[in-house]
Amino acid sequence: MSKIGLFYGTQTGKTESIALMIQEQLGSDVVDIHEIADATGADFADYQDLIIGAPTWNVGELSSDWEDFFSDLDDIDFNNKTVAYFGVGDQTGYPDSFMDAIGILEEKISALGGKTVGAWPTDGYDFNESRGVRNGKFIGLALDEDNQGDLTESRIKTWSSQVKQAFGV
Repeated sequence: MSKIGLFYGTQTGKTESIALMIQEQLGSDVVDIHEIADATGADFADYQDLIIGAPTWNVGELSSDWEDFFSDLDDIDFNNKTVAYFGVGDQTGYPDSFMDAIGILEEKISALGGKTVGAWPTDGYDFNESRGVRNGKFIGLALDEDNQGDLTESRIKTWSSQVKQAFGV
């Protein structure tokens, strides 16, 4: 079985905690974790299946570590790679840009050939707009540790099961 590469960015540590929870759900023998601040484009070549994690920072922006890496994505061959996304945001404080970061990353990576899996329903969230929504669903797992932290564990379990199927794990 091939490993899954999980690449995440973080500002406050919340996205890192979520990445570790996802790794635990999928299996530490299956998922390698890379903090994007320490990653190179070459690190992506080792994986057919990827998980990308990003917090939405300020008003609809990438975290500084993803912002610094963003142009490096152009040099990565995402053709034939399957990519799932998870995001961390605040739907109450930023209802007009909730989950924008994963939408920004998914738009770029899918344009570079990545196949997106792991859509997540928007039911149960209260926000106005999001670049992370396509066809009425989030393009990946949406987590709000500030307002719905009590739902995080069950959402991760459900989404991880879905992603396992998409990756054939």
